[in-house]
Amino acid sequence: MSEIKCPDNYVFGLDIGTRSLVGTIGYEDSYGFHIVAMEVMEHATRAMLDGQVHDIGVVGEEIKQVKEKLERKINRKLSGVCIAAAGRVLKTVTVEADMKIDPEVKISSEDIYSLDLNGVDLAHRQVCETVTDVNYYCVGYTPVKYYLNGYEITNLEGHKGSEISVLLLATFLPEEVVDGLYAAVEIAGLEVANLTLEPIAAMNVAIPENFRLLNIALVDVGAGTSDICITKDGSIIAYGMIPCAGDEISETIAKHYLVDFATAEKIKIGAGKKSKITYKDVMGIKNTIMPDDVRALTEPVVNRITCDVADKIKELNGGKPVNAVFVVGGGGKIPGFTKLLAKELDLPETRVALRGKEVLENVEFAVDNVKKDPLYVTPVGICINYYNQRNNFIAVTVNGNKIKLYDNSKLTVIDAVMQAGYPNEKLFPRRGPAVEYTLNGVHRMIRGESGNPAVILKNGKETTLMSEIMKNDYIDIEESTVGKEPEMRLDELQEFNTSVTFNVNGNNIACPRYAYVNGEVQSGNYIIKTGDNIIMEDYYTVEQLFKFLDIPVDDKKIIVNNDIAAKDTPVYPNFNVKYQDMSEMSYDELEADDSVKETDVDDIPENVSHSTISVKVNNTYVTLTGKESYTFVDILDVYPFDMSKMGGDELVMTIDKVKAEFVSPLHNGAEVELYWK
Repeated sequence: MSEIKCPDNYVFGLDIGTRSLVGTIGYEDSYGFHIVAMEVMEHATRAMLDGQVHDIGVVGEEIKQVKEKLERKINRKLSGVCIAAAGRVLKTVTVEADMKIDPEVKISSEDIYSLDLNGVDLAHRQVCETVTDVNYYCVGYTPVKYYLNGYEITNLEGHKGSEISVLLLATFLPEEVVDGLYAAVEIAGLEVANLTLEPIAAMNVAIPENFRLLNIALVDVGAGTSDICITKDGSIIAYGMIPCAGDEISETIAKHYLVDFATAEKIKIGAGKKSKITYKDVMGIKNTIMPDDVRALTEPVVNRITCDVADKIKELNGGKPVNAVFVVGGGGKIPGFTKLLAKELDLPETRVALRGKEVLENVEFAVDNVKKDPLYVTPVGICINYYNQRNNFIAVTVNGNKIKLYDNSKLTVIDAVMQAGYPNEKLFPRRGPAVEYTLNGVHRMIRGESGNPAVILKNGKETTLMSEIMKNDYIDIEESTVGKEPEMRLDELQEFNTSVTFNVNGNNIACPRYAYVNGEVQSGNYIIKTGDNIIMEDYYTVEQLFKFLDIPVDDKKIIVNNDIAAKDTPVYPNFNVKYQDMSEMSYDELEADDSVKETDVDDIPENVSHSTISVKVNNTYVTLTGKESYTFVDILDVYPFDMSKMGGDELVMTIDKVKAEFVSPLHNGAEVELYWK
């Protein structure tokens, strides 16, 4: 072969099939693709089963033989080869993943990415359950439906809710399949220049570039299986396979007409023509049949196969038919196949087309004794894919570990970290632990602070999870952080800053509410903790009220809503309270008051010590005396401040620059602020 026919930019493609090896040498120019050499070799043993290498040594030697024959034909040494993994070894699963979210925060694109990754991770675990100790490449996934709080929704972003879900379809390729192909090629003294998938290779030839943005199915009807792939928006989103194809039709013919398998194949091909079909059965008797007879015989089988194919297409496409179907492979040439498939998918017959010889029109076969045939669609596609440099396997490094990654032409950082097995939860910000407590019997929760997202470096520069990647990129990840536990003081509760008002001797008195935490009174500076039981009382006892008013209660006759009250009598908002010093009451009044308890002299504490302190209130010094200890409310006895008139929206009270309450303790030298704001 002359150098002109085989220029330096030639490519060596090898279709490693279950029954045979097809080696192709060719090159691409502005006029199309030119095949300058081809070698077909059938396997001597069952070293390949269902598209997977079972005997690496045997397959490697067979590849070497094909390589050497092609080298002699083109008079050149071959070092690199393009190969493809069979579509039938792909595993596709459908899963539903759920994720709890903050109901007060709008759903972001990162939330959706995280949900999708949860779905892919769940699908990966399901695939691994069937076979242990086998790793899988995710070669494609697509969200079929999203749900918000259990209801289907088109787009989650921007909404609020407590739970989001996704119905997701993901496809995986066993790592051992890829490793087996690489090992067999290495035995032949070759390196893998490009590794793609057979459905991708077939698509490169069978489906024009401008059609791939559409939602299309490609069906490769082979001998034992029918491989299916679904395209959308320029990418393959799903793969599938059904275990029935052309051989099943041939077997039906063989059984009915009593012929061997090879003769049945010829009869099947003849059914697509108009002339009579002549054959000899196993008895040696010559028979003649009409093509219509064969079509009538095989129609039930074809109908069942097309029904199964249609069901699989709809399953892979999220429960709905595609816009069009392209059929390749010898099994699809049986008369009526495309028509019946169109019927099952409820598509016009013109939308389901057999792609055979016509798709190879732009391919020149400069090879003797080789005709353009649908069987060569995949081998030619493997070669063409090399020039596209898409939909193959590339190597990237994630945190120092080199991994192989299937390139669907839309690879991002998130695909690489997922394939590397990096934990999903370490990519996105993590909230700190929440503080949960009860307030007046109602459960409440303070959410933890959000942490920082993972820091992603691509080739040393900071980037995002959705940044596109290329082969040999270096990706380094610094895991996301956990946010802090929240801090909230009692006085930050709205309920704490409300007051209760009582009418005491005709005057309305506003009193702060008491806050009990786990049974003990706490000030506003108390930090709420998980498990706290907080009670904000809406009443005072008589004793608490008079203590707040700094009025001794023991020498008083106290009436609450016209009833004589004891120290523990509850006083609710707007209750009327009246009191009178017993020393001012007549003997008859005292006798009439059965509830008044005489105070025994022995009950009066002796040697009560009193302290005197000086505090600074709004830059004015005041002295408090006559008590053992003092609280903020005692200031009102010595400092002129009218509590009955509101001078603003908020009463500011601080002790040494710290927010205070009426019951906050005072100390000598304290600096106090008291004013309306």
